[in-house]
Amino acid sequence: MTKRKPHVIKHDNIVVFPGAAQMLMREGHVFAENYQYEEAVASFEKAFLYEDGDEGALSAYAYALYELKDYVKAKEICEKLLAMGTTLYVEVMELYITICMQLKEYHQVEAVISALIEENVIPAAQLEKFERLQSLNKEVAKNLQQKEDTQVMIEQQEYELANFSSLTPNEQSMRLHRLMDTNVRQLKMALKTIIESPNIHPFVQSLALLLLVEQEVSIELKVTKFDQIKTINPVELALPNQLPQYGQVKKIIENKLEQDPSTMEMVQYLMAKHAIVTYPFEWHPFETDDVAYSYIDFVQSMLGKVQEMDYELIDFLQLLEKLTELQEV
Repeated sequence: MTKRKPHVIKHDNIVVFPGAAQMLMREGHVFAENYQYEEAVASFEKAFLYEDGDEGALSAYAYALYELKDYVKAKEICEKLLAMGTTLYVEVMELYITICMQLKEYHQVEAVISALIEENVIPAAQLEKFERLQSLNKEVAKNLQQKEDTQVMIEQQEYELANFSSLTPNEQSMRLHRLMDTNVRQLKMALKTIIESPNIHPFVQSLALLLLVEQEVSIELKVTKFDQIKTINPVELALPNQLPQYGQVKKIIENKLEQDPSTMEMVQYLMAKHAIVTYPFEWHPFETDDVAYSYIDFVQSMLGKVQEMDYELIDFLQLLEKLTELQEV
């Protein structure tokens, strides 16, 4: 009778000998018990390449990830264990709740603990521990909300017109740039007063308006610029380079300067800058053709080519150029 050969696993053309995965899992447990969490994670992850972990290995892996502050991955492993119907349900659930608190998912924690208590899932001996977690979660969430409310109040004061107006246009611009990666909805009234104020620099007005447009904030605004008045809502407004006249001017310039790419590049650069200053009015009341040819004349005059020009429009373009540099005019 021939002796049966042991089962050999191949992974990415690497031969894995029988028992290797189990050995790595045992190694991971030993590392975890000795607080060597990086080594534990490395061992478990090698083992899981060859074999699915059991609940003991997965729970030790999740705990090691938690200790290494890899909360997102630790949460995923806990969710996998809970979906498996683990016999370590209470222990895994406690770790899961603690991870959610670290991730500041306080509403999720409250919902989970409330459901567990209502459904009598928690053993009587463990109930007090979960109630303490619930109480701690509420306290942490409350403190965080108070901090956020305080921060919003400070920001609102910074952007109130009286305080904002005391800054130079350059300082105002930098302060608005700080808001680019934040939710500006709580500051929409402060931004409204900045946009609507006739004493705020036109370029700064545009920056404030762009914040509302990019985040699709719905609010009615009355914009006054260059002797024009317009009532708008940011949710209905396209970005400067997507407005109709911009596209028309750009097309004429591209056709005219097809054989002169360096001049075209300079013209398009100026157009893009100026479109922010004029936003949301574009170059009205000037005609589209006149604007396009005046930009070409403007750049060519900068390059030393003297020619006849529409001086009213050229003066306007020079004004826009000064405004993009945040000069007072």
